[in-house]
Amino acid sequence: MDHSAQQTGAAHDHASHEAHHGYAAHHGGHAHGEASWSTAAKATLHCLTGCAIGEILGMVIGTALLWGNVPTMVLAIALAFLFGYSFTLFAVLRVGLDLKAAIKVALAADTVSIAVMELVDNAIIALTPGAMDAHLSDGLFWSALLGGFAVAFLITTPVNKWMIGRGKGHAVVHAYH
Repeated sequence: MDHSAQQTGAAHDHASHEAHHGYAAHHGGHAHGEASWSTAAKATLHCLTGCAIGEILGMVIGTALLWGNVPTMVLAIALAFLFGYSFTLFAVLRVGLDLKAAIKVALAADTVSIAVMELVDNAIIALTPGAMDAHLSDGLFWSALLGGFAVAFLITTPVNKWMIGRGKGHAVVHAYH
């Protein structure tokens, strides 16, 4: 019986484990399910930046075009995803990944984070009395939007911490840094 294949497989498994442990230790976590709050907060802030740019741009465009609430929110959410993904996409393209692989990394890294952030943020805006009818010049519009971003950050950070600790979400980007 040929045992070389078994030994190679065991060596590969050990190497994979060591590589994973090295990643986790380097990024402030442990190999089995724990990531640092700092790493999670940085990943969430990265995601929030793209989301905020897209969402604010969508709100400004929808308001300038005199669109109703629903089409404006749809545009804002679509642009939040677009800008959120683009930040990661450009970062991994810069290190030499081809476009198809970069898109896969961006989708894997940011989809859950952006979705949670957008759900929370838009729910807060929608549930804040008068915020949906406020104009860009109204303090209520900006306080609801910025308050929504703050709450979304607080809720999304633990989600990202959990995902990074399992090698998912933003953790897939770090393989290309």
